[in-house]
Amino acid sequence: MAYKIFGTIDVGSYELNLKIYEISAERGVRVVNHVRHRMELGSDTYETGSIGERMEDELCATLLDFKKILREFGADEYRACATSAIRETHNTPVLLDRIYVETGIRLEILSNAEQRFLGYKSIASNEENFRNYIREGAAIVDVGGGSIQMSLFDNENLVATQNIRMGTLRLKERLAEVEERTVRYASVIEELLNNELKTYRKLYLKERDIKNLLLMGNYLGNINQFIHRKEPVGNQFTKKEFIRLYDYFIETGHQAIAQMLGIPAENGTLLTPAMVIYKRLLEETGAENVIILNNDLGDGLAYDYAEKKKIVVSSHNFENDIIESARRIAKRYHSDHSHTNMMEKMALTIFDKMKKTHGLKKRERLLLQIAVILHDCGSYINMAQSSECSYNIIMATEIIGISDREREMIANIVRFNSGDILSFEEVAKGSLLVQAEYVKIAKLTAILRVANALDRSHQQKIKDIRISFRDDHTMNIGVSTLEDLTLEQALFREKTEFFEKVYSIRPVLKIKKTV
Repeated sequence: MAYKIFGTIDVGSYELNLKIYEISAERGVRVVNHVRHRMELGSDTYETGSIGERMEDELCATLLDFKKILREFGADEYRACATSAIRETHNTPVLLDRIYVETGIRLEILSNAEQRFLGYKSIASNEENFRNYIREGAAIVDVGGGSIQMSLFDNENLVATQNIRMGTLRLKERLAEVEERTVRYASVIEELLNNELKTYRKLYLKERDIKNLLLMGNYLGNINQFIHRKEPVGNQFTKKEFIRLYDYFIETGHQAIAQMLGIPAENGTLLTPAMVIYKRLLEETGAENVIILNNDLGDGLAYDYAEKKKIVVSSHNFENDIIESARRIAKRYHSDHSHTNMMEKMALTIFDKMKKTHGLKKRERLLLQIAVILHDCGSYINMAQSSECSYNIIMATEIIGISDREREMIANIVRFNSGDILSFEEVAKGSLLVQAEYVKIAKLTAILRVANALDRSHQQKIKDIRISFRDDHTMNIGVSTLEDLTLEQALFREKTEFFEKVYSIRPVLKIKKTV
């Protein structure tokens, strides 16, 4: 049986995790070793904005140990990722360089949207259970040290996802002084959470029926152990059972609970904020069933690797979840749904017919599709400056599964849909984008402009589109229509000049009247 050994390193807010997997087509993704090292990196980050030298030393030493273990297991490849504890430091580039110089490990900083998408993929690795969980209304709640991510599903489709910057370690650090002065510590945590949850409820939970609450996060194993301490440990319980045990937990105190469970007292300090978060989310969603998921970021990284290497094939379309997430954002800003659908069809047809010309890959096709879906959302704010407003909306909105760099690329494609296109030097100011990404932005913008020109009236006059190329550097766009395309013809040249500059190909509109 052919298999690969793959390793994952997760540098989290209060723990470093090394997982080693055996991956094969026959047995799927299987954990063969798991090493944890407790380190509250988030304590430094969330309190001071940077990680102290002593903690940096410990981090590098631990990563060297992890690298040694990877070699001992003969890992074919590995992926090392960090989340908010490193993402939010003031000295991230310097820290990453030091880690690479001392350990040889290139630590990848995941955006929140990428991190949560990988966590979501880790659940889907158990496909049968995953489909059962999300068939009815469900919410996946991933509680980390820095934040909470809530993803809502309806009829197996991802319908909304949102991040709340109120993780267990962040709450603990913000309320450290309060804990020492009051016996109402849990109530104070609730007060801090309530405002964020009130806004979330208004925006996302109206008229939504949540039956199952799926929980992910550190220390869930300890909470599950506490809940099932008098019976065999399972992974499900009811809302009523949780509330009853929550009251007992608060009355007993986290120190006594930690002793009861045989875990370090320092771990116990994070149980209270975690319990309060889960209790409030149960109350807000109205879910009756709670399912604890024993998955983490490492599992998502391994599953993502296996999928990309085509070792495992998922029946769930994760790319569609990203697209649906973008559609929900467009709907929130009342974008013209019919116009967007028409543009989407035309833009993707042009992209697919130009594969040999533009040299872009499937991922860039996805970025173009999202740009089309979101190109008109800025009209909700200011119709006269819709492209600029769309740019600002996209830059301020997380799109699950999309990195920060990719989101910036999408935002610029949309911004350049109309008006002048900025030079690379102007775009690069205050940006992490490199020249190769700027070129991709230009190529995709050119396609977006042509697609937009074909439905300039927003009336979806075109019924069919065909693309063909001639030897004289001409791209014929043949369209079938019953309607008058005078407006589209008049403005076509204006919108396609940039396309010709980018590709040295002149688009020509060929109209066929149908009866």
